[in-house]
Amino acid sequence: MGLACGIVGLPNVGKSTLFNALAGSALAAAANFPFCTVEPNRAIVPVPDPRLDQLAALVPTQKVTPATLTVVDIAGLVRGAHAGAGLGNQFLAHIRAVDAIIHVLRCFEDPEIIHVEGAPDPIRDKEIVDLELQLKDLETLQRALQKVEKAARLQGTPEEVKRWVLLQRAEAHLQAAQPLRTLPLDAEEQSLLAPFQFLTLKPVLYVANVAEASLPEGNAFSEAVAALAAAEGAPALTLCAALEAQIAQLPPEERTDFLRLYGLKEPALHQLIRAAYKLLGLITFFTLGPKEIRAWTLPQGVRAPQAAGRIHSDMEQGFIRAEVTAFADFIACGGEMEAQAAGKRRLEGKDYIVQDGDIIYFRFAV
Repeated sequence: MGLACGIVGLPNVGKSTLFNALAGSALAAAANFPFCTVEPNRAIVPVPDPRLDQLAALVPTQKVTPATLTVVDIAGLVRGAHAGAGLGNQFLAHIRAVDAIIHVLRCFEDPEIIHVEGAPDPIRDKEIVDLELQLKDLETLQRALQKVEKAARLQGTPEEVKRWVLLQRAEAHLQAAQPLRTLPLDAEEQSLLAPFQFLTLKPVLYVANVAEASLPEGNAFSEAVAALAAAEGAPALTLCAALEAQIAQLPPEERTDFLRLYGLKEPALHQLIRAAYKLLGLITFFTLGPKEIRAWTLPQGVRAPQAAGRIHSDMEQGFIRAEVTAFADFIACGGEMEAQAAGKRRLEGKDYIVQDGDIIYFRFAV
């Protein structure tokens, strides 16, 4: 779908280590000095979905293909980035290119790993990043405001006037040191702001990166991160990036015992990927067959013909109908024929909005 999450934060907080774990390889250099990552690394990672295993247990198939998520490892930011300090201009441009942010906050102490601010303090670190993004957005907004005000005064159309008023609201919000994602906006207002690609309008997932010794409960640092995320209405997750990188390198048959040593039921990366997927507003539908069971990714609110187009453009153009079974009904009935016999398989037309977990057979004419 072209949507991506960017991993951001100050230098030496564990961004590249986390990216390596997500990628399942050492694609990103991880070293003890600022700006280790210059050009962003990109990985397409599978989305862990236990529903695929349940479907494969009921439907004989040759191949199971999960949905995927694109993750980008972005250079660390320092104070003054909005004015070009450090790698500020590159950093901010790379953030502008992603759709959501995974903000990694260092929640461990280690004298062997340099901290650019002297010592760990995740709340201060979060505020540094927020301030830099807000200042860059304010710069972008004030340039845009001059053009929009001129258009509103000259043309006077309702849309131009509404955009002008909205940008003034956004400016006041930023000047109050608040990110734009906390500004109450309806769907129309979000659409009006979208072309400006404001950095602080992007949804954020906060990741508290702790030491192994702090698992599984976390520590005072990670508790503070959870509290600030809750106050903002944002999701938060506690993990140890170094441990997750180790787990990612283990053979699958060894992971369960390794996780048990730390009181974990599954790799925290699985939770992270699912949370990031949700943050992007994505859902999954399934197609089943003897050759492949596949999970397909869609933004929320997409109609059946466009979902068919994810598989092949001919299917969207020649769409006739969709035969849909909810995942829960499919599993409860024990398979395709049983679900159909129980009346759980239904026919839907071109106006049907696909739901997460739908199992769909598309009928189309070429």
